Amino acid sequence: MSVADRRLRERAQRHNLIIAAARDLAEAEGWEAVTTRRLAELVEYSQPVLYSHFDGKDAIVRAVAIEGFAELAAQLHQAQSAVDEPGTALRAVCSAYLTFADARPALYQAMFVLPIDVKFASEDTPSPLKAAFAELVGALKPFDARPELRAEVTWATLHGLAVLGRGGRIPKERHEARIDLLVSQIVNDRGG
Repeated sequence: MSVADRRLRERAQRHNLIIAAARDLAEAEGWEAVTTRRLAELVEYSQPVLYSHFDGKDAIVRAVAIEGFAELAAQLHQAQSAVDEPGTALRAVCSAYLTFADARPALYQAMFVLPIDVKFASEDTPSPLKAAFAELVGALKPFDARPELRAEVTWATLHGLAVLGRGGRIPKERHEARIDLLVSQIVNDRGG
């Protein structure tokens, strides 16, 4: 391995270490605790080294969010692929989305709540975001002639359920009933 290859590999490892440390710290203490100074201490590199990878906290949050979208896409794909019947697959995707949001609150916050300079629904949209949205579109195709529009509305509904549930604004005991209602409305309204 050449020196240049080794340096590139080490740089990528540092980059990933910074992202992982930010995620862990945010999940443990919230995004307010994530500062470049604190991250530099956690990864045992100086702040200038950290700034050689990221322009600041916003860039770190952006990297965490994009990584999160890749993970969400994989989970939605797995949920959809596990069953053959379209209604059951849609329910599995909706449930997987809400499970993801509940299991990783700080990651979900980086993806959907914190301001990041990522464009959605444009040519500049990063591929992990497109992949996650495509999984939702794929689950809706059997039920709608315009699955992209339905996917936006379904995504907004799932996001609302995730945020309201996290904040204790809606009772947890009706979680499954909400998913069933959402799926039945989509299945019974084919392409409205």
